[in-house]
Amino acid sequence: MTVEYTTNELMAVTASRLLRDGDNVVVGLGLPQIASLLAKATHAPGLNIVYEIGVINPDAVEMGVGIADPRLWHNTEHFTSFVGTLGHVLQKGLIDVGFLGGLQVDKYGNINSTLVKTESGSRHINGSGGAADIACFARRILVIMKHDKRKLVENVDFITSVGHLRGLDTRRKEGVPQCEYIKIITNLCVFGFDEDEKVLKIESLHPGVAARDVLENTGVKVHIPDNAAKTGEPTDEEIYLLRNRIDPLKMYI
Repeated sequence: MTVEYTTNELMAVTASRLLRDGDNVVVGLGLPQIASLLAKATHAPGLNIVYEIGVINPDAVEMGVGIADPRLWHNTEHFTSFVGTLGHVLQKGLIDVGFLGGLQVDKYGNINSTLVKTESGSRHINGSGGAADIACFARRILVIMKHDKRKLVENVDFITSVGHLRGLDTRRKEGVPQCEYIKIITNLCVFGFDEDEKVLKIESLHPGVAARDVLENTGVKVHIPDNAAKTGEPTDEEIYLLRNRIDPLKMYI
């Protein structure tokens, strides 16, 4: 690595490397979109990018400010609809990865994007969109978010999108298909979940980050395995693609 990189660039690169060639990925706006486009431009040319609005495999020159921004639809291979993506594709079990964000995530990977409780009551946020459906039916779930004690909590204030629910096999018992895994990419580390108890654990620490940095900024108990890896740094090629081809206006990186 010969050039400096931003934290957002590191998060995008780290997330992109978790995507596999041939995956069908439902992508949210922002860093999930950036990471998916980077994967497609590097190690996963056969990746299929799906926006819940019904846009499949776009080749945007500029990032958009919302999922309905027509700049995102440039050179799209196929147009369908919400029913087409969330019904005919997602609920048939054809989506490999659901790439989500969230306001809060708890120790079981449940996501809250609906409301937060305050001393004076509750503050309502945007809500689910298609995220609740995506979390239920995608085979693997990636969450990308800022690391903060208020965001990584014991229990979310509201379950908008189900993760491992209450751990073990509670997800399956409630009639929701079991997912292969859930991973959370933050600006400090990558979290996974213990295979038995489904409890939050560190999978890799980003360059320059110590385990204590994660513990001090996480509002829930975290398992730190002895073999926790170091997150790989971005390559010069990845940074070049992010800055010159994928997000030249630097809207997200």
